[in-house]
Amino acid sequence: MNIRRVRFDHPDAVKLNDEVQAEYHVRYGDGGDATVLDATDFDPPRGVYLIVYDDRDRPVATGGWRTQDHNAEGNLDGDAELKRMFVVEQARGLGLARRVLAALEADARAAGRLRMVLETGTKQPEAIALYLSSGYAPCAKFGHYRHHEESRCYAKQL
Repeated sequence: MNIRRVRFDHPDAVKLNDEVQAEYHVRYGDGGDATVLDATDFDPPRGVYLIVYDDRDRPVATGGWRTQDHNAEGNLDGDAELKRMFVVEQARGLGLARRVLAALEADARAAGRLRMVLETGTKQPEAIALYLSSGYAPCAKFGHYRHHEESRCYAKQL
């Protein structure tokens, strides 16, 4: 397995993003994630987007962070927002999400970000378990889904 930095509009990133949107639809029954993302959101030094490739050079996991500072959606100055953490079904249970998370935290810390924040939902218990076991704690809700009952927000000091 190897982790590569790519742009959010890279064909493999688009493919995996389509897969995560389809999974959101199955889990939540809606039209997918309404969070607006732009490829430039993840351009260094204001963010990064990673894809994990398996030994056959297939994209199997992804994740990114983008800079957030104080805004009307509840972010604080110094935030790095975790986005699009996803592992394809056949690669789950191999520790890839934990590796991507650690790499994203290190990158955000090196970029001077103070806190990693994320939003997930109650129908993603495996994601919640990953974040809690990685030192994240519940925080004030922020972002697009902050008023949704199923939304859960977490933060970790970097």
